[in-house]
Amino acid sequence: MTRHGARLDIVLQSWRDHGKWRVRELLGHLGRYYTPYGTPERARPYDTDELVSMVGLTDQADTPVARLSGGQRRRLDVAIGIVGKPDLLFLDEPTVGFDPQARQEFHDLVRRLSDREDTTILLTTHDLDEAEKLADRIVILSGGVVVADGSAAELAERVSGKAEVRYSRDGEFFTHSDEDATGYVRELFAAYGEAIGDLEVRRVRLEDVYLAMVREFESGQRTVAPSELTEVTA
Repeated sequence: MTRHGARLDIVLQSWRDHGKWRVRELLGHLGRYYTPYGTPERARPYDTDELVSMVGLTDQADTPVARLSGGQRRRLDVAIGIVGKPDLLFLDEPTVGFDPQARQEFHDLVRRLSDREDTTILLTTHDLDEAEKLADRIVILSGGVVVADGSAAELAERVSGKAEVRYSRDGEFFTHSDEDATGYVRELFAAYGEAIGDLEVRRVRLEDVYLAMVREFESGQRTVAPSELTEVTA
């Protein structure tokens, strides 16, 4: 391992290990490999008990890996990925097969990691809701080509600047599209007050953006500017 190699790590979809290792024992063993690469600015590795607590496995610290649940195992995968305090962490389809509760817990963990450490996280996922919740910057690929790059809000504006406002008034239901949904809602309440009910503002979802951009790109209706075009190879 080089000093450069100690600065990045990856959490794969799955990997094999020795199921008899206990959580604290495994993290302590792996952490020792990073000790020579610490710097005054970034001490390496994490303290083992601190890391176990950070990923929510304190109660399972002495549990063999083979006995962890799927969600607990994914937490351990992340702990292994960050034990050396990388500057850059790759997460490859991290929540495949998770139930809703395990998915939410994992999302909370990723947010805590992003807020606590100066670590850049690169997440690959087919779950567009997950990307919208977690990512500051989203890159959409089609056929190995980057067809869009920006925040969820920026990408939504490129497809449609309008949001859909749904509401009821005196028992009747209405739907209105407007670029300034907030302003329209203010006008509604100013004009009708308590007569407005069942209010819902539906902004363009990342799934809508993805489908629209990929369809346009594949049909040739949308061309990618040379400055945007990036070929991705394995």
